[in-house]
Amino acid sequence: MNEKTQEDVIRRDRKYLELLSLNFPTIAAASTEIINLEAILNLPKGTEHFLADLHGEHEAFMHVLRNASGSIKRKVNEIFGNSLYDKEKKELCTLIYYPEQKLQLIKESVPDIDQWYSVTLIRLVKVCQNVSSKYTRSKVRKALPQEFSYIIQELLHESSADPNKQAYINVIISTIIEIHRADEFIIAMCNLIQRLTIDSLHILGDIFDRGPGPHIIMDTLCNYHNFDLQWGNHDILWMGAAAGNDACIANVLRLAMRYANHSVLEDGYGINLLPLATFAMETYADDPCASFGPRSDENPDLLDDKTARLIAQMHKAISIIQFKLEAAIIRRRPEFDMEDRLLLEHIDLKRGLFILDGKEYEMKDSFFPTVNPEDPYALTPAEADVVRKLHNSFTRSEKLKKHINCIFRYGCMYNVCNSNLLFHASMPLNADGTLKEVEILGRRYKGRELLNRVGQLIRLAYFGDRNEPEKDFATDFVWYLWCGKDSPAFDKSKMATFERYFLTDKELHKEEKGAYYTLRDNEEICDMILDEFGVTGEHRHIINGHVPVKAAKGEKPIKANGKLMVIDGGFSKAYHPETGIAGYTLVYHSRGFQLVQHEPFSSTQKAVEEGQDIKSTTQLVELSSQRMMVKDTDKGRELMVQIEDLKKLLAAYRLGLIKERSNS
Repeated sequence: MNEKTQEDVIRRDRKYLELLSLNFPTIAAASTEIINLEAILNLPKGTEHFLADLHGEHEAFMHVLRNASGSIKRKVNEIFGNSLYDKEKKELCTLIYYPEQKLQLIKESVPDIDQWYSVTLIRLVKVCQNVSSKYTRSKVRKALPQEFSYIIQELLHESSADPNKQAYINVIISTIIEIHRADEFIIAMCNLIQRLTIDSLHILGDIFDRGPGPHIIMDTLCNYHNFDLQWGNHDILWMGAAAGNDACIANVLRLAMRYANHSVLEDGYGINLLPLATFAMETYADDPCASFGPRSDENPDLLDDKTARLIAQMHKAISIIQFKLEAAIIRRRPEFDMEDRLLLEHIDLKRGLFILDGKEYEMKDSFFPTVNPEDPYALTPAEADVVRKLHNSFTRSEKLKKHINCIFRYGCMYNVCNSNLLFHASMPLNADGTLKEVEILGRRYKGRELLNRVGQLIRLAYFGDRNEPEKDFATDFVWYLWCGKDSPAFDKSKMATFERYFLTDKELHKEEKGAYYTLRDNEEICDMILDEFGVTGEHRHIINGHVPVKAAKGEKPIKANGKLMVIDGGFSKAYHPETGIAGYTLVYHSRGFQLVQHEPFSSTQKAVEEGQDIKSTTQLVELSSQRMMVKDTDKGRELMVQIEDLKKLLAAYRLGLIKERSNS
C-alpha cells in the first residue's frame, strides 16, 4: 500500500484508531501487542469439549469435567510412563479430580505426610507444565488463583533439571510444606490443571429434568471459565416457567414428580410444593393413581411407600392441570395448529372410554374428579388457586432467576464455532429435503432466519415489557417450542403425554419424528444446512444432541459421511437401558476430533475412596493432516483483524496523523 493510499485509509478509520490509541498510546505499546498477537496465532488451538443432554446427572457431569473426559488420565500416563506404578498414577489422577476429599483420606493413611507432600507437589508441577504448554504465559497467569499466582508461575517456568535452579525450586516446595500451606497449594494446582485441560466447553442443550442435580450443574456452569449453551427443549421449558408461563410450570412439575425429583424444586429452587401436595391428597385420596407412580428406579433409597403414594397423587393432579392449561393456549393460538391435542373432551366419563374419530379406546384410568363434562378444560377453583401459588413461587425464585439469566447470557438457539454448527435438536425440513417454512405472527421463516426469530421471541418472553405487543404471544410460543410439531427444539408430530398415561393402545403412544431426523443421514442435506448458516471450511460439521444414540443396538453417532455428529449418548440414567452407554464427549483438539464414549458412573464417593474412574473408550473421528493452530480458528481470525488495526495505528503514529500519548 503506498503512502497516499495508507493516509486515506487512516483518515477514514481515524475515530476508531484514536479510540484504539487509548489502549496502545505509543509506537512501542502497539508494536509489543502486534508481536504478542502474532505469536499467539502460532500456538496450538485450545481443546474444545462438547456435551449434550445432561438431564440433571450432576455427579457424572462433574466427574467428566474434572477428568476432562479422560484427557487428564492420558496426560498423566504420557508424562510418567513407566516411572510410576499404575496405582501411583491412579492416586495422582484421583487427587487432581477431587483434591479436597482425596487429601483428607491421604492424611489419614500416609505415615510421612511431609514426604508425600514433597513428592506430590513435584508431580503436580510436571502435569501443570504439560497442560499449560499450549497457552501464553499471560493466559495461564489469568487462570491462576491470586494467592498462589507468583509461586505457581515460578514453578511452571523454571526447570528442576537446571542445576542453578534446583535448590531454588526445592526451597519453594519445602517452605510451602513448612508453613502448612501444602493442602491449599495442592488444591489450587489441581483446580488449575482441570481448568487448563478444557479450553472451552459447549453444552448442546437439555441441562434440566430427569436427574437429581440440574441446579448443581447450573451452579458450576455459572462460574465456569469459558462455556456456551445451545438451548434444548427442556431448557426452554424451564425458561418458560421462569417467565411465568403456567403450562410450562405444570410440565416442569409433572416431570419432577415422574422422576421423583421434587427436591430439585424444593431444595434447589425454593419452590413451595405444599399447595399442590395438599390439593392432591384431598382430591385423589381414594385414587390409586396407578399410572403415576414415580420412576423409583431413579432414586430407590429416597422413596418409602408413603412418599411414593403422595408423589403419585401430585403427579396426577398436576398432569390434569397441565392438560387444561395447555388447552387454553391451544384455543387462543389457532395458528399453533394443535387442536388435535385437545383430548379431555374425548373422554366418556360415564363409561370410562376414550372416543376418537368414532373409535372407542380402553383407558387405564377413568377417575377424573376435577373434569367437568360440560367444560372439561375449566380449572376448578381449587386448581386455579394451586396454579396461582405455584406461579408466584416460580417467578419469585431468586436462584431460578440467577440460573435463567446465566442461560440467556451464555446461550442461544445455535452457534457457529470453528466450522461447526451447533444446535440441540432439529432443522425443520420438508420431506423433499428443502428447508421448511414455519409461520410466526403472519410471516414465514426457515433455516437460520427461523432460529434467529425463535431466539428473539424466547428473550422477549422473559425480558420483554408487559406492554410490548408481542409479549403475550412470545410467552405462549415458548410453550409451543417445548412440544410443537414445527419447533426446531422438538420437531415431532406430538408429545403423547396423555396417551401414555391413560390409553392402553400403544399405537396411540407413537410420536412421529420430523423429516430432519432421517434426512440428516444424507451428506448433501447436511451441506445444504451448513451453507444456510454460512459455515465454511474444508472440514465442517453439524453437531446435535436431543435423540439418544442407541449404541447398544449398533447405531453410530457419526452420520452423513462424517458431516454430522449426534452426541446424545444418554447421560440420564433413564436412557442407559436404551443406549447401553452413559453419554458421549466430543473432544476437538489441535490434531482433530475424538469421540469419548462413557460407561455409567458409580458415584463420587467411590471415585474418591476407591479411585473408580468413568470407563471411557475413545474413537478417532477425524484426524487433521497438520496440527491446527490458533490462526486456523475463529479466534485467530479475530486476532488477525486486531493485528491489521494495530498496524494501521502504527502507521498513523509514524505518519504523524495521530500523536503518541504520554504514559503519565
